[in-house]
Amino acid sequence: MQGLSKNMLIGALLLGCFAIFGSGLLAFINSMTEKRIAENERQALLNSLNQVIDASQYDNALEEDSISVNANTLNRDEASIVYRARKNNKAVAAIMTVTAPDGYNGKIKMLVAVNTNGKVAGVRVVAHKETPGLGDKIDVSRDNWINSFSGKSLQQPNINLWTVKKDGGEFDSFSGATITPRAVVKAVKNSLQYFENNQDLLFQ
Repeated sequence: MQGLSKNMLIGALLLGCFAIFGSGLLAFINSMTEKRIAENERQALLNSLNQVIDASQYDNALEEDSISVNANTLNRDEASIVYRARKNNKAVAAIMTVTAPDGYNGKIKMLVAVNTNGKVAGVRVVAHKETPGLGDKIDVSRDNWINSFSGKSLQQPNINLWTVKKDGGEFDSFSGATITPRAVVKAVKNSLQYFENNQDLLFQ
C-alpha cells in the first residue's frame, strides 16, 4: 500500500512537471508567433503605403508617425488613421485611410496619399466587395484606372469636374459599372478637401 502511494506521488510529480514544461513551451511558441504576425502585419502595411508614396520620398517610419482623426468625409463609422511622410523632418505627404460608403456592393476602403502641394501622390483600394469583372476594376491588380488620380488636385481638374464623365466630370467610368468609380472619385475628392482644410492639423 505504501509502495502504491509512493508510485502515485511520483506519477503526480512527473505529470506536474510535464504540465509546467508544456505550458512554458506553449507560451514561448505563442510569443514567437505573435511577434512574427506583428512583423508580417507591419510589412503588409508598409507595402501598401509604399504603393501610394515611393519609399525614396520619405525617411521616417510611417507606421510610427501617424495620428487618428475623426472626419465624416474620410470615414463615417470610425476614426481614420493618417500616416505622415517626412524627409529631413519636413512634411512630404499625408496618407489617409479612407472609406467610400457608397460602393455598389458596400464600403470601399482605400489609402489616399496627398503631397503637401495638394496633389494626389497615389490611391489604392485595399478592401472592397465590388462585382468581379465590373466594379473590381478599381483594384490596381485588375486595371490601371486607379492610377489616373496621381498628380490630380482640386484645381486640376476644376473641383466641379471631380466626378465621372457620365455626370459631366473628368473621370472615366467602367462599362456597366458607374456607381463604383463614382464612389471612389467622390472619396478621393473628399480626401483632397479634408487635406486642404486641415494640413496644419495633420502635420502638427
